[in-house]
Amino acid sequence: MSFMAKYMGQKVKRTEDPRLIQGIGHYVDDIKLADTLHVVIVRSPYAHARITSINIDAAKSAPGVAAVYTGADVTGKIGFVPCAMAHPELKVPKYPVLAQGKVIFVGQPVAAIVATDKYKARDAADLIELEYEPLDVISDGEKAVLADSPLIHEEFGTNIALVHQAGAGDIDAAFAQADKIITQKLNHQRLAPISIEPRGVLAQYFPGEQQLNLWSSTQIPHLLRTQVAIMLGVAENKLRVITPEVGGGFGCKLNVYAEEALLGWIAMQHKQPVKWIEGRRENMQATIHGRGQTGTVQVAVKNDGTLLGLKYDVIADIGAYHQLLTPAIPTLTGLMLSGCYKIPAIAMKCTEVFTNKMATDAYRGAGRPEATYLVERLMDCVARELQMDPIELRRKNFPKPDDFPFATACGVVYDSGDYEQALQKAMAMADYAKLRQEQAAARAAGRVMGVGVSTYVEICAMGPSAAMPAGGWESATVRVEPTGKVTVLTGVSPHGQGEETAFAQIVGDMLGIDMNDVLVVHGDTAIVQYGIGTFGSRGLAVGGAALVYATEKVVNKARKLAAHLLGTDESSLTFENGKFVGAPNDKALTIQEVALAAHTAASLPEDFEPGLNATHFFEPKNFTYPNGTHICVVEIDRDTGELEIKRYIAVDDCGNQINPMIVQGQVHGGIAQGLAQALFEEVVYDENGQLLTGELMDYAVPKAHQLPHYELDHTVTPSPVNPLGAKGVGEAGTIGSTPAVANAVIDALAPFGVKHLDLPLRPEKIWRAMNP
Repeated sequence: MSFMAKYMGQKVKRTEDPRLIQGIGHYVDDIKLADTLHVVIVRSPYAHARITSINIDAAKSAPGVAAVYTGADVTGKIGFVPCAMAHPELKVPKYPVLAQGKVIFVGQPVAAIVATDKYKARDAADLIELEYEPLDVISDGEKAVLADSPLIHEEFGTNIALVHQAGAGDIDAAFAQADKIITQKLNHQRLAPISIEPRGVLAQYFPGEQQLNLWSSTQIPHLLRTQVAIMLGVAENKLRVITPEVGGGFGCKLNVYAEEALLGWIAMQHKQPVKWIEGRRENMQATIHGRGQTGTVQVAVKNDGTLLGLKYDVIADIGAYHQLLTPAIPTLTGLMLSGCYKIPAIAMKCTEVFTNKMATDAYRGAGRPEATYLVERLMDCVARELQMDPIELRRKNFPKPDDFPFATACGVVYDSGDYEQALQKAMAMADYAKLRQEQAAARAAGRVMGVGVSTYVEICAMGPSAAMPAGGWESATVRVEPTGKVTVLTGVSPHGQGEETAFAQIVGDMLGIDMNDVLVVHGDTAIVQYGIGTFGSRGLAVGGAALVYATEKVVNKARKLAAHLLGTDESSLTFENGKFVGAPNDKALTIQEVALAAHTAASLPEDFEPGLNATHFFEPKNFTYPNGTHICVVEIDRDTGELEIKRYIAVDDCGNQINPMIVQGQVHGGIAQGLAQALFEEVVYDENGQLLTGELMDYAVPKAHQLPHYELDHTVTPSPVNPLGAKGVGEAGTIGSTPAVANAVIDALAPFGVKHLDLPLRPEKIWRAMNP
């Protein structure tokens, strides 16, 4: 199918932005239903304790209180919080929606107060009399594996949830042949996703129809519907999940939380709408965290810089319970340990351990930032050991463009790539040779300047169903209405990525119509056919691919009707700019005219179904693998350790770009998030499992003035695994930026003998490194 690209590839302003910028979009808390009750969750102040008594009498009698529920009330009535990963050796604890007899992390739900407004519910929460017997706490993942550590789940007899092995190749031979073996221990600190809109749930039950409606700020409405239906024992087709605007997800809303099933159950008990909106402190305590890995990496290398093998022994601190994908996230790190390089042998041993903390799960990048950070830090360590330029070391070990599709020792096959091209462009933008000259001059003058490089490849477009716990396909329906307007139903559920605009661009071009005549509908399980959701940069590469095929089906159906109406053969017609042409006497029909005829159905070909719509479920055959090069230049104040990013260059390759403006926006946000990990953010628990970073006063999210100007460009190596040639870009900036910033800081500190510092690289840590 050919078409004129009027919109695709153009910087089209996002059509969803006006309502968001003007504040007239609707989020969960904006949905107002009559007679709504409000729920406040009472949470554990202890990291590990037995609940010895609960007295709710005073709370139940408080003004406006409709009910108070504890674990005893929901036992056997609401199923456990689900975990999607299946592994024969995985230990899966039963995770109740309200604690039953014991709490194992600060913030665990213990009771729910239902009242006529949230303030009365909050006041009543203070009247609940709870007594705890504190237990020994384990909040350090490395200590959790020790034999004498206190057990969190006594039934397992260990805090080890899973030992996961990954990699291939003769690792012993690789290390035996090495001229040098470089070892480095690295820590990936815990991070909080911090979406602007916290989580929220509104539930409404119609007893006559036995219909439960659930509004949720989620990235996965259909998967949420399935799992909540299972937890509540209700028919899935009697449960409707509606996702209005979602104020950011970053992976934390790719989940099924206790509150979603709990609110649904409470609505069924009261036959009234009930609402719970998460507070920021709750968000820090009880919404998933990201990262949380501590490991030692070793690389075997020849004196000329040739990489021979890589070992990674890592402990993943996954917290107290599994959320939906908790144990699966560290396995993604194992898939990407080869980075951008030819490494013949790789071996990873990942020990996932329970601790008295909130669970970790998917957070922007989800396992790939950890892999890229350790590989890229290690490349700088190797370069320093071999006294090579870090760029030359990287270039030496790149696969060549002819090597693609490129199979790694981690068991994945990179679809396409030209890593040298992105590297060259970034070096040219930075004027790399001149930068090094400037650095030498700065050092001679006593200034502290560093240049950091990161080349990355990541795994995106999740993904082939065989590799996914709940399917990896995506669906789309294209319907041309009788008036010629077009409705798109998509199974992806965007939450800020701009798919409403990008999808309208695709359909506008393919049907030859104004893109403003295309309405993209998503996030309502009663309207949209089944879908998987938006995460892992799959919206365009998988959902967009489904849309392309559905649109092609519409055109092919319309062609059949157009030929019938024009009295000609289908093969004689071409479809250009929204018109079928090629009939005798130059007659033509627009797609709108064909759509009207398809609906009025007065004259149809034999066996032609009325209407003009089509649905397609796209199953990708492989992941996609975006890549790029980031270069960061920093200067550090010797007296204070304060750091200034002087330049930030990013060249990303996400395949074909449908809307370069949206791509740049995604890269901007991603770099900010990765830079924040490098310099600012860290979830901190003390040895008693108390969360010390429980508010935004304690957790350092960078502000706009702390971020640099970004110098962006791109290369294009289309992906062969989807018809758009798109690879995805949502996580790219996050993955590429953290090691680039870290390498720049360590490079700056090299004259002080510093070889490595763990993240975040705050001024005090930098100052101490310069003043040991």
